[in-house]
Amino acid sequence: MNRLLLATHNADKVKEVRALLAGMSITLLTPADFPGLAETVEDADTLEGNALKKAREAFAATGVPAVADDTGLEVHYLNKAPGVLSSRYSGPGATYAGNCRKLLDNLRGVPQRRRAARFRSVVAFVPAQDEEYTVEGICRGTIIESPRGTEGFGYDPVFLPDGFRETFGEMDLVQKNTLSHRARAFAAFKELLRSRGW
Repeated sequence: MNRLLLATHNADKVKEVRALLAGMSITLLTPADFPGLAETVEDADTLEGNALKKAREAFAATGVPAVADDTGLEVHYLNKAPGVLSSRYSGPGATYAGNCRKLLDNLRGVPQRRRAARFRSVVAFVPAQDEEYTVEGICRGTIIESPRGTEGFGYDPVFLPDGFRETFGEMDLVQKNTLSHRARAFAAFKELLRSRGW
């Protein structure tokens, strides 16, 4: 089995990605398997930059092929904010609830037809020295006026994907993983792995 290091300290993301890669001949490792592995400072100004930085640093520290993603919620009315700052939108010590609250505050009074948004995930893969790839996945939807559901994480309770009546926060992981931005990005990543004989 090929070993693959998922470069994230986010337990929710690990759970989601583990499900997305189920069925492949992969031993999925996480930073917990490498005590002392430092967490990457995500200071790039693009999703691609942060994903590549995490994967590069994880590979450099361990020698294990590494994959990382960075995801942003891009709200058209807010000029694609919070974007690359999505996980820390509400400032130092940001929480999922705090980020959602700030987003809804910034959209207060904006009509539903102007609350279009998209989730975008960029997956970066560094399998060897001087070798790196990126793929992405997008899911379009709208931001509702108040949170619904307790599933998922992040902005899931306020994001209603196009064509559905349930927010990501109301969907179970199986359903979410059929249409989410991360699911689409990791589907492309799986094709990349297969093309390399994994």
